[in-house]
Amino acid sequence: MVRKKAVVIQPSTEKTLDEAFSHFIQARRALNASEETIKYYRREFKCFLEFFGEGRQCAEVNSGTLLEYLDYLREEKPDLAEKTVQTYIKGLRVIFYYFMQNEWMEEFKITLPRAEETIKEVYTDYEVAQLIKKPNLKTCNFTELRNWAMVCYFLSTGNRLSTVASIRVSDVRLQDGEIFIRKTKQKKQYIIPISSGLKEVLQEYLRYRKGGPDDFLFCSVYGEQFTKDTMGEVLRLYNNSRGVEKTGIHLFRHTFAKNWIMNGGDIFRLQKVLGHSTLDMVKQYANLYGADLKRDYDQFSLFDRAKASGEQHKTQQVKMRK
Repeated sequence: MVRKKAVVIQPSTEKTLDEAFSHFIQARRALNASEETIKYYRREFKCFLEFFGEGRQCAEVNSGTLLEYLDYLREEKPDLAEKTVQTYIKGLRVIFYYFMQNEWMEEFKITLPRAEETIKEVYTDYEVAQLIKKPNLKTCNFTELRNWAMVCYFLSTGNRLSTVASIRVSDVRLQDGEIFIRKTKQKKQYIIPISSGLKEVLQEYLRYRKGGPDDFLFCSVYGEQFTKDTMGEVLRLYNNSRGVEKTGIHLFRHTFAKNWIMNGGDIFRLQKVLGHSTLDMVKQYANLYGADLKRDYDQFSLFDRAKASGEQHKTQQVKMRK
């Protein structure tokens, strides 16, 4: 009896962009990507489909397509900053490289367009003073006290919004002078120190906040966890009530980073405190605030200090001779 050979069916390498993207999202979820990251990929991919069209094959995309897409973004969306355009391409690069690995798309190199770094807006010293001014505990309600404590926390730590929204009462270890950070963009938990000023704020706040160890440190009046949008709106209203028009959440982070650098903090510890996986972003902060670093530069220059010391010594010698 002659046995028939089993027929091996080769998997099809043809995929529509929509089908391939569904596989990509499944793979990202398997790698435990955050919902915020998933939303980012969906947004960038949707924008590309608006340009390229839905229902088309992955194989139709090539290096020329990306160049045409760049022209489309700059012509059809002229209000987009070059840094934003770069972010759009960065997201697509991750997606398309996944398609290439699965042989759904021909391989080609995706180079990010250059984008000049602009000075990131921060809160001025006056604005910070207005924001951290302690409310009258005899007349303020819980909401105002919470918002004040929350703003003080942002300015003292530079933590991301999603990180702050996930902090629980038990994560604040006042006796040890530290805070346990459980949710980060890189999904790595770590500990940061509490400054003496922030420690006093949190002690004051927790006396009124109370709550159990597993309750969220900063929560709604019903004890619920803040969503990203809700926390953003709460802080916007708080800033406006203090006469500060700036309301961007990331301004707290930029302000923290700038002041760290301006006051001589090293970038290695800044990387740790801000929770960056590499030094790239903190190096950007150092470069962006280069103009501010020129302030009082002479006093840090060895040449200028030595020169001033020599002139001072020479003047003293002249006086002694007289």
